[in-house]
Order: sequence, then structure tokens, then C-alpha cells
Amino acid sequence: MNRIATYCREHFYLNEYLDEYLKDLDILLKSDERREEGNGWLAKEIDGLCALLSEEGCDTDGKRALIRELSETYMKKQLDLIPFESHPLKMMCFDESIERQFELVDIMHRHFDGYEALKEGDYGCSLDLGRPHRTAEVEKVLAEYFHCEDAALVRGGGTGAIRALCLALLKRGSRVLVHDAPIYKTTMTTFEAMGTELIRADFNDPDDVQKHLRDADVVYIQRVRQQLSDTYDAIELIGEIRKTAQDIPIVVDENYAVNKVRELGAACGGDASVFSGFKLLGLPGIGVVVGKKDLIAKVHEQNYSGGGQVQGPEASELLRSLVNNPILLAVQDRSVDQIADRLSSGEVSHVEKAVKANLEERIILVKLDLPIAEEVMAEAVKLGALPYPVGSESRYEVQSLFYRVAKVMLDKDPIFRKYVIRINPMRSGPDTVIRILDEAIRKVLDI
Repeated sequence: MNRIATYCREHFYLNEYLDEYLKDLDILLKSDERREEGNGWLAKEIDGLCALLSEEGCDTDGKRALIRELSETYMKKQLDLIPFESHPLKMMCFDESIERQFELVDIMHRHFDGYEALKEGDYGCSLDLGRPHRTAEVEKVLAEYFHCEDAALVRGGGTGAIRALCLALLKRGSRVLVHDAPIYKTTMTTFEAMGTELIRADFNDPDDVQKHLRDADVVYIQRVRQQLSDTYDAIELIGEIRKTAQDIPIVVDENYAVNKVRELGAACGGDASVFSGFKLLGLPGIGVVVGKKDLIAKVHEQNYSGGGQVQGPEASELLRSLVNNPILLAVQDRSVDQIADRLSSGEVSHVEKAVKANLEERIILVKLDLPIAEEVMAEAVKLGALPYPVGSESRYEVQSLFYRVAKVMLDKDPIFRKYVIRINPMRSGPDTVIRILDEAIRKVLDI
């Protein structure tokens, strides 16, 4: 039965309940009870299990429906062992988002006269700066807007910004203090390629951070949650670190947090913050690094190639897009709040729980009471929901997103693949999202 146990662990995600499940499965197979199989979910998984059981000499005729119900029961038990609570970031209120828009436009007035405001900008590596003058001016606006000393626009979106900063800050063998949680895949690739040594500490526990801090050369903080149980506040964490390590470089990955939170880490004691301009409605592939002047200067120095420059018109487009971003995110956040509240009130059947989260975007995590999440997402796409992200929260994403939870969550709790849906309303209203979810569930259940 070793093959059976392995299969059930991998496809039904059973760990703590595996032995109990296998005992009940053995009893079921030896019983005389049989039932005709109707329409059901887990069809592929049950097919695979029955094939293995047949190879082991077990009679599964008339048992498929019973095996499915048994498997579903134990999957739900396994799922319920995982706490399903989130601790979202504290977001700016609507009025604060309006003020942020006004602040950015005011800064633009002071950097561009009326004629310059109507120009797109220049191209190429200027002789004095090594990059377009318009790009450099936009960087000054961004630095002032984010309350930092300087800024750099780079290629490669958020990942490119992280890599550009790491190249400027880290050396092979640098010891980087990170949160003891799954790390975003492309960030991990950068760390591995640079030969860094990762020192893990629980950022939710200040004492554990202080314990490991003395062994680190750099601190790397991800602003949005890496796992549901995370509670730490990045700004408070920076403050605690600075009490005992005033000179250690602190880097904050702000992807999915910009224009949602009040201040970036680089404005509150950190050395640099990095994020994607693409996620802020800018053109694809533009990353932003803001922070201390000497560090930003090194990013510019290493980004020498003409092909690595963000051209003036691209920088202008990013700045114009950024103007609209705070308000759109505030509207989206209001939609998230209302959807979560309505789902929590029981408006849609088979939704066991709905929580707001910052994993990765500001989203609603919907926990179903049946293992039908993948089927529901497929039906939602037929009703107009996006099947996968683009940016995410880019200019190309207007309709709501019904998608699996973040990869870092699935690495830790793969059973979420069957039960949890990540919903980002994007520009959709609550009524649209509720309607699509309800119709999709009804379609899957044929009711």
C-alpha cells in the first residue's frame, strides 16, 4: 500500500489524517456497499486512485462515489487544521489617496513648466547623465513623491528593480536576513545566482530578529504578506532593527504595497525600496528603486548600457499613469471590503469563509466547503473573469481576477489549490464579483 499512501499524500494532500484515511478506505473496499457514480468533482484524482487500487487487486466497481466522499471528508479535515486568518496591511483611506494624487501633481508642477509638461521626452544616453534627461527629471519627481533622497528607473519591472539593487548592494557570500517564510521565486533566483547566504528569522517575533541580526550583512523585508499568519509591520520592524543596528543596510520589497500604504520603508529608516512601475499602471517592464543617494548612484553607474535605460517617453508615461493609481487602488480596496463583508454574511452558498489579505495584491481569499476551487475558477473565466494576472494590477487588467492563491502559499499548504480562490476585483464592483462567484459555483454543482 506504499504507492497508495504516496498517491493520497500527493493528490489529496493528506498528512496528519493519512493513516486514518487508509484504514477507512480499506474498510470501505471490503464492504458490500456500492453506489452508482453521478457527476462529481475530484474525478481525475479518483480515477488515478482506483487504477492503483485495481493494480493492487482491490475491487472498486460501484465504489467510486463512496471513495470520493471518503476522500473529500478527510481532505476537509486536513484543510481545517490550517488556520485561515489573515492580517492585512493597513491601507490608506479614500481621502488620503486623493491627497496623494494632489501631492504628486503638485510636485509635477514644480518640476515641469507648462511647455515641458506637454512634451514626451528624449531618448538615449545623454553625455552628461548617461540616460535621458526626461527620465532623470521623472526620477527626481518620484524621489520627492516617495519622500526619499533619490530614485532610479530600471528595466525588468519589480524583479529587475530587485536585481539592480542587489547587484549594487550585495557581494557574493553576503549574508542576508530574510523572513522565515517562502520567498518569491524570482527573488530567490537572484539570491541564489549571487551566492548569498540566507539567514532566516521570524519577522513576527522581534526577539528572533534581534537574535539573528548580528549575523547578517543586509536585511531584506517583503512588505506584503508571505504567509497567512504574518502579522509584522515593516515600518515598526525597521524601527526595531535601527535600535541596535543603525548602519546595516535595509531593503524593502514594496511590490503590491505602493500607493496602498502611507510610506515606503526607504522613507522610514530603510536604505532602499524597490517595486514595479508596471503594477502602478505604467508600461510593461519598468522597475523603480528609491532610497539613499549613494546607493541609487551605484544603481545608475552599473546600468551603463543604452539598452538598459528607460527612455524619456516611457518615464513620462509612468508618471502620468501614477497620477491615477492612488484613486483606482482606493476604489478597488473599497470593493474588496464590500465583497468580503457580503461573502462573510453568507450571500453565496458553499463559501465557508472570506478574508481580506495582502497576498500578493489586496485580495479576497475565498475558502469553499467543497474541493471545487479549480472547477469554479474555470467556470468564472467563461463568465468574464480573468484566468491569470498580467502585472498584476496592471493597466491591462480591468475585469475581475479569479485565480489560485500565491505560489508561496501553495508551497506551504498545497491543499489550498482545491479549496481556496484568490479574487481581485480589479476595476469591478462588488455586484459583478458576487454574481460571477455564485453563478460559477451553481454551474459546477449543476444547481
